[in-house]
Order: sequence, then structure tokens, then C-alpha cells
Amino acid sequence: MTSKRSEWNSNITFILAMIGSAVGLGNIWRFPNILYSNGGGSFMIPYIVSLFLLGISFVLIEYAVGFKFKTSLAKILYKINNKLEPVAWIILTIVFLITTYYICVVGWDLIYLVLSFTKAWGPNTDLYFTQNVLHATDSINGIFTIVPNVLVSIIIIWFVVWAIIRTNLNDGIGKASRILLPILCVIIVIFVIYSLTLPGAYIGYSQLFHPDWSALTNLDVWLATFGQIVFSLSLGMAIALTYASYLPKGSKLVDNALVVAFSNSGFEVFNSIGIFSILGFMSMSSGIAFNELVTEGTGLAFVVFPQAFNIMKTGSIIGSLFFLCILFAGITSAMALLEGICYSLSEKFDFSRKKSATIVCIVGALISSIFATASGSFILGIFDAFLNNFALLFAVFMECIIFGWVYDFDELINTLNENSRIKVSNIWKTIIKFILPVCIFCLWIQGIYSTLTQADPVSIVIRGILLAAIIILPIILSKLPAKNENYYD
Repeated sequence: MTSKRSEWNSNITFILAMIGSAVGLGNIWRFPNILYSNGGGSFMIPYIVSLFLLGISFVLIEYAVGFKFKTSLAKILYKINNKLEPVAWIILTIVFLITTYYICVVGWDLIYLVLSFTKAWGPNTDLYFTQNVLHATDSINGIFTIVPNVLVSIIIIWFVVWAIIRTNLNDGIGKASRILLPILCVIIVIFVIYSLTLPGAYIGYSQLFHPDWSALTNLDVWLATFGQIVFSLSLGMAIALTYASYLPKGSKLVDNALVVAFSNSGFEVFNSIGIFSILGFMSMSSGIAFNELVTEGTGLAFVVFPQAFNIMKTGSIIGSLFFLCILFAGITSAMALLEGICYSLSEKFDFSRKKSATIVCIVGALISSIFATASGSFILGIFDAFLNNFALLFAVFMECIIFGWVYDFDELINTLNENSRIKVSNIWKTIIKFILPVCIFCLWIQGIYSTLTQADPVSIVIRGILLAAIIILPIILSKLPAKNENYYD
């Protein structure tokens, strides 16, 4: 029989953990590019609409479901309908696979944190990243060539995450969130304030907020906004649902959801000011056109920014703070991503928290070792495109249908309104049952199109393996008998 259910020791710990789960790599390097390339300042209009229509609405679903059932996602879907348990394991498998390459990127950041003290990446940052750090090849041929520095960094990150999530809720995730998130916020404030003092900073932040009003009539801009909200708030990943299940009675769910959503969005916008100020400084210093510098992902973090740090007098200090920021954001997100599957394994198979965390982290580290090969970045790109553009959006869509149509939705409204100062009305019911599924479905179709148009023999094989894992593993986990005698209650 499982031990007493875990519970947050305070509401502030829950809020910090939730903000920490939301603030991740997508906020730091994805949002600025999405904002710039989709209308600049005018992008904030669809962004705010999407935040309320999609982001907060879906977070409220996960809060209500987690808080009402106070158990794992797998058991929740089983209790709603025992035929739905495989769906829970599908969602958790998708999130787990995303975490395996997410931690690899955090491992790259750890390498750059060390390099930043001496700017060891040299003048040609692009070549250094691909050849010296990744030893990258754009084919599958390097799959058997291990890159030691990447492998070691991945193992370190997995060990740190394991050390956090293996302990009890408040001493592990709670304590890490209370320490790392405030430090992260302080670093970001220093980073942005310093960035605004750089020569040419105005070139960046003026570009950032320059509105292109014609973008408001472009459907692709709205879809890009919806997509950013999905990834930024980690919708459909069962994080909010799992964390909310640990809340004590009397918690103000709607109030908490608004605090988390606005904090996450505020972080994105505020951080973007610093990112673009540095790009403006680099454009002025190097003579490179601003639009040629604007990019996202690894290109921004590990190529463009090291170039900027090279020409700063205090580049080593600011560079170290930048990569430390990414490291902390990555760790808080990674531990949140794994909590859902660890909780479900513990709940069904009566594992201790330490045992489930150990199993998940060992298997995850073994999968992540694939990305520590010369073909690692090539394979990582295929993982990311398939899991984010196709699989995750399918998971979000399934959750919308299950909680909006299969389950008694009025129960969720009552759960949200019971203790909250801010109440939700039946308008929210319309959004969840009709508007939200349509938005997610459109994103999913766009993701399918993107996935199919980027097909080659190797990526097709890897996607096939991922699809098989997403189907077969959940079936096995669903069919295995529960060792927790209360699981089927």
C-alpha cells in the first residue's frame, strides 16, 4: 500500500514550482524570435488573446482535474473511464521522450557555462559549436562516435535532476524551486538592465516593439501565437495537473493559475528586452544587419550570443550569467517534466519516490546518450520536430476532448470556484468544449504538414521508432497489473 500522499508545505512553494516549470528554454530563446518575426509590438494583441483563450483556460483544466482527484494522471484517466488509461501513458511517454533531448540541450549549456569564463569558444563561434563541442555530422553515420564532453554534461544534468526528484516533494522540487527561481529572477534583472546600457541597445528593443499591424490579419501569426503559449506554459504535459494534485484543501486555484500565467508571460517579455538589446549592440558593433542576427534555439544561445560576448568588455561576466540563467531554467523545467511519469509509476506499481525517480532517470540517461554522439544534434532535431509538432499537440487535443466532453465538466467549474476569489463562468465551458479544441486541432494539422514536408528516409525511420514507442509502451504499462491495492478503487 502506498505511503501518505505528498502535499505542498505552502502555496508560495507551489507557485514557485509552477513558475519554474513554465520558465524554460522556450521563454529565453524561442519567444523573442516569435515576437520579432510575427509583427513585433502588434504580436502582443494575439499573444494576450491566446494567453487568456488558450493558455489560462487549459491551465485551469489541469488545475481543476489534479486538485479534484488528487492522484496521478494515469489513475485519473482510469477513474474517468478504465479504457482511457493508455491515453495517460501516451501523454507521459511523449513528455518523457521530450525530456531526454531537453536535458541534452541543458547539458550543452553546462559546457558553455564553463567556457564562458574564458570565452574559450574563440572568434568563430559557429564552427566551434558544431565541430569542437558537438563534433556534429548531418547524417546518421556518426551514431557510434561518442562525444565525451557532451556525454559527461548530460550525465551531470541527469544526476542533478535525479538528486532533486528522488527526495520528498518539499525537500526536493519545493526546495530547488525556492532557491533556483529567485536566483534566476535576479540574474535576469541584472542581465536586462546591463543590456539596456549597451551602445546600440535601442536598435534591438525598438525593433522588438515596432508594430506591424498587417500581421493581425495573418492566420499564421495567430497559429504561431497559439503554439508559443502551448510550449511556454507546458500545456498538455501533465505538469500543472500533477503539481495541483499536491495542493492542500482550500487552495485558490483560479488565483494561482493567473499568477503563474502572468508571471511566465512577464518573464518572456522582460527577457526579450535584454535579448534584443544585446542583438542591437552586436548589430551596431559588427555592422551585421539586425535581421541576420535574429534567430532562435541553439543558434541564438551558442553561436550569436558568444559572438556578442566576445566584443563586450564584461563579456565573461554577462556570458556566465546568461548561461547560468539557462541552466537554472532548464533544471526547474526538467524536474517538472519528469514528476508526472514518476508519480504515475509510483501510484500504480507501489514504487517509492526514490525507486521511480531512479528507474526513470536511468532509462532517460540511456536514451539521452544517443544525443551524445556525432549524430546527436541531427537526431535531436528529428525528435524535436516530431514530438513537438505532432505528438504533443495530439496529447493536448486528447486532454481537451476527455476533460471537455467525456468528464462532467460542471464538476470542474465547481472545483475551481469553491475557494477562489476570482470565479470562472460558463463562458469558460464554451471555450474548453468548442474554441480550444478547434485551435489545438488547427495547430496539430499545421504540425502534421510540417512533419510530412520534412521527410527523408532516416527521419522517417526515427519517427517510426518514436511512434512505435508512444503506442507500445503505454499499452504495456496499462496492461501490467497494479501493485497498489487502491489503484482500481
